[in-house]
Amino acid sequence: MKDNQASARSKESEEFSEERSLSSRKRARSQLSAEVEAFLARGGAISEVEPDVTADPPRKPQPKYGSRPI
Repeated sequence: MKDNQASARSKESEEFSEERSLSSRKRARSQLSAEVEAFLARGGAISEVEPDVTADPPRKPQPKYGSRPI
């Protein structure tokens, strides 16, 4: 049982190291670049969002002091 767990952990760490290697990052970048080019070729558009824009508007604070029962 311990041998199976150890081999599973080593396999996971190997996969993790592959995910973080320079060649895998280069492949991911080139794939993303190709997908962006295909999107733009189909007539898609990329719009830049201002850094101070958020998806959720701010909510009014709710008083919760003393709301828990004793």
